[in-house]
Amino acid sequence: MVVSRRGLLAAAGSAPVLMRASEALAQGIAPRRGGTLQTILTPEPPVLQLGVNNQGPTGIAGSKIFQGLLEYSPTLEPLPALAKSWNISPDGKEYVFHLQQNVKFHDGQPMTADDVVFSISKFHMEVSPRARAILALIETIEARDPHTVRIVLKQAFQPFLLIFHSTATCIVPKHLFDGQDYRTAPAVQRPIGTGAFKFAEWQRGNFIRLERFEEYWKPGQPYLDAIIYRIIPDSQSRRLALETGQVLLTQSSDIEPFDVPQLRQRPNLNVETKGWEYQGPLSWIELNHRVKPLDDARVRRAMSMAIDRNFIVNRLWFGVGKPATNPLASTTRFFDPAVKIAAFNVQAANALLDQAGFPRNAQGVRFTLKHMALPYGEIWTRLSEYLRQAMRNIGIAFELESTDAGSWARRVGNWEYETTINFVYQFGDPTMGVERTYVSSNIQRVTFTNTGGYSNPRVDALFQEGRTAAAVADRQRAFTEVQKVLVEEVPQIWLTELSFPTIHDKKLHNVITSGVGVHAPFDDVFIAG
Repeated sequence: MVVSRRGLLAAAGSAPVLMRASEALAQGIAPRRGGTLQTILTPEPPVLQLGVNNQGPTGIAGSKIFQGLLEYSPTLEPLPALAKSWNISPDGKEYVFHLQQNVKFHDGQPMTADDVVFSISKFHMEVSPRARAILALIETIEARDPHTVRIVLKQAFQPFLLIFHSTATCIVPKHLFDGQDYRTAPAVQRPIGTGAFKFAEWQRGNFIRLERFEEYWKPGQPYLDAIIYRIIPDSQSRRLALETGQVLLTQSSDIEPFDVPQLRQRPNLNVETKGWEYQGPLSWIELNHRVKPLDDARVRRAMSMAIDRNFIVNRLWFGVGKPATNPLASTTRFFDPAVKIAAFNVQAANALLDQAGFPRNAQGVRFTLKHMALPYGEIWTRLSEYLRQAMRNIGIAFELESTDAGSWARRVGNWEYETTINFVYQFGDPTMGVERTYVSSNIQRVTFTNTGGYSNPRVDALFQEGRTAAAVADRQRAFTEVQKVLVEEVPQIWLTELSFPTIHDKKLHNVITSGVGVHAPFDDVFIAG
C-alpha cells in the first residue's frame, strides 16, 4: 500500500507562488521578462560542477545551472522541483517520485528517470561526501518508466527528503558522465544541467556568464536574459559596485560584515538575512588531530576557552549571526540548548594547559601551530588575526598561512594543514550535515568529510542510533548525548552560527522566497522598477 502525499504537496507547492503573486500585486509590479542580473561571486570557485565541488560559491552559481528533485520552504517543507510529486509508503521505506514532463538538459537531450537513478546511485555516491552517507541507506532504486523513480530504503529514515536539493544531489546527464571519471569528465569544465540558466562563458579572474535556457521546462521562465557573476577580489570594490549600481545583488561573503550597517541605510537597497534556513551554516576552527598536541582534548578545550565568541559576533561581524554554543546550530533539529561549550575564561585555559604539561618557554610560548586562513574575504583574515591574539594569551603561537580557495580545499582534503577555519552547512538535521564531520567511517581525503581524523566509538554509535531511530524522542536522546560527548572532547572549536547578508537593489524582485535563499534556481527573479 502507498500513501499519497499529493494533496499536501499541492498545498505546499502553491504557497511560494501565492506569496510572490501577492508581493507583486502589493507593489503593483508584474514579473517582467528581460535584463541581465549583474552580481558577484566570492571567492572564484575552481569549477561549477555541483558534487565534484561543494564549496559555497559553487553552490550559489551551480544552483542556477543544475536542479535537484526538490526545493524547500523556510520551515524546510519539501517543494516540487524536478519531482512534481511523490508518494511515501506507510512504513517510511518506499519513495516514488513522479518527474516533471518535457525537461531537457542544456545540450537538448531529454532528462529521464535514468538520469535520476544514475545521479543518485552512481555519481553522488562517488563524489559527494555529504550525500553518500544518506544515499547508502538505499536498498534499491529503479526507473519504473521514463518519468517515475522508485526508491526503497533499507530502513525508514525520517529526514530522507532533505537530501534532494541541487546542492546535495543535483541531477546530472548520464550520457555525459557514465563510464568516465566523474571528477575529470569534460562536462565538469563546461557544466550541463536542467536549470533555468546555461553555462555560457568563464573568463577566469573576471566573470562567469550564464544565459537563459530557452527550452527550460517552466513555460515563460526564466525572466532574466542572463546572470553575470563578477569576480572582484577587493572587498571595498565589491561594496562600491553595489552602491553605484554596477551590480544589483551581493550574497554570502561578497560584502564584509563591517560594511553592512552603512548599506542598511541606503534607500535603494534591501538587506536580508533570511534564506539560510536549509544550510544552517556553523563556523569553527578545524583541527587536524594527527598533529600534536591537537590530539589532546585538554589542549583543544583550552583553545576553545581562550576565544571570546561575543567579541567575534559583535566586533567582527557587527551583530550579524550569533555565538555557537555547541556542535549543532540552534536552527538544526535536535539542538539541545542545555548542552553548552565551556565559557570564555583565559585564566582557566592557561591553568588547563599547565596541568596538561605544556609549560611556557622563555618567550612565553608553549608550542606553535600553523593556521591557514579561510580565503573567503577580509573578514575571515580578521578572524584569523583575532584568533592569533587569543591563542597568544594562552601561550600558543599561531603562524598564519594564506592560500586561494582551490588550494584551501585541496589542502584540507589532503590533510595538509594543522588548523584552519571552516564553516559547514547542517541542512536541518544532524544526520544530514553534522554527522559527516565526526564519525570515524567518514575519515577521508575529501573536503567536508571528517578530515580532522577525530575518532570515538561512542560518538559513532550515537550518530548511528540517531540516524536509525524511528521515534523522534529516541532520535533526540541520541543526539543530545552526542552533543554532550562532543562538547566534552571538542573535536572542532565551534565559533559562530553564521547569518550571511543578501543585499540587493529594490528593483530586483523575488530574490529570497524560500528556505534555500540564493541557492534557488532564480527562474522567477526579475528586474522592474
